[in-house]
Amino acid sequence: MRTFKRIYIEITNVCNLRCDFCPRTARKPEFMSVEAFNNILDQLKGHTRYLFFHVKGEPLLHPKIGEFLDISHEKGFNVNITTNGTLIDKVRDVLLSKPALRQINFSLHSFDGHGEDHGKDAYIENILSFIQEAMKRTEMLIAMRLWNLEESRTESERRRNHELLAVIEREFDLPYRIEERVLSERGIKIADRIYVNQDYRFRWPDLSEKEDSEGGFCYGLRSQAAILVDGTVVPCCLDGEGVINLGNIHNTPFSEIVRGRRASRIIDGFTRRTAVEALCRRCDFRKRFDNKAADRIVLSTAKDS
Repeated sequence: MRTFKRIYIEITNVCNLRCDFCPRTARKPEFMSVEAFNNILDQLKGHTRYLFFHVKGEPLLHPKIGEFLDISHEKGFNVNITTNGTLIDKVRDVLLSKPALRQINFSLHSFDGHGEDHGKDAYIENILSFIQEAMKRTEMLIAMRLWNLEESRTESERRRNHELLAVIEREFDLPYRIEERVLSERGIKIADRIYVNQDYRFRWPDLSEKEDSEGGFCYGLRSQAAILVDGTVVPCCLDGEGVINLGNIHNTPFSEIVRGRRASRIIDGFTRRTAVEALCRRCDFRKRFDNKAADRIVLSTAKDS
């Protein structure tokens, strides 16, 4: 049985923001049903312990988020949620009471999707209030992300980052400025189980973009896979349109999909440092993987590919 460090499940592809760094999906708006979720989790048993509610869409919009977390716990999964954080005050009591919830990632750069500074204070205050309560009542891990570093950012955009980080510094009584400690691609721990991460904005891969090259390495299908809201299985969370459609979990067992011909070609290709899929050749994210680390992964897992 092929196992994964994480499997992404897109419980909805609907979002309440319009961020310029995250193109809206061309797929029909959809919320996953409880029945479909149950079916998916039954098929994922033995393949992973960690679920990530994330691809496109805002997971906290789902009216059954609490029930999904209960089902995950009953079936033995730990859940990680990535959210823009705008709805945290509406679902805080639900989230704080669910033992399945292992980690929440707050994409603070999503505030750019508002377009204006109006409401910024309430936005970050609600997130910080939730974090303080989570520290008291749970063992949850929490990461606050600002993935919007760009040389071309305007002065107002840079100021917004500074102000958000200053609020966090005051909340946790930090004796240093976060921007002086945090490095791209690496987070810093500011309290027990609480982290801040800054990084450069990445471009979602798109078939309309120019091909970069055929070379490179990726962990897609080696340590992760993703399932879109309609059940389509794709290699990773960056295939937000289901371009690399490996099969539908509601029609074909997940165990067969991830060992199918197309999936095997992708894994074999990256073992040889070759991106066999057109979308992968247009993905910048694979450049982030350290060559030596990738070499170790290739050597240790090639026999399982």
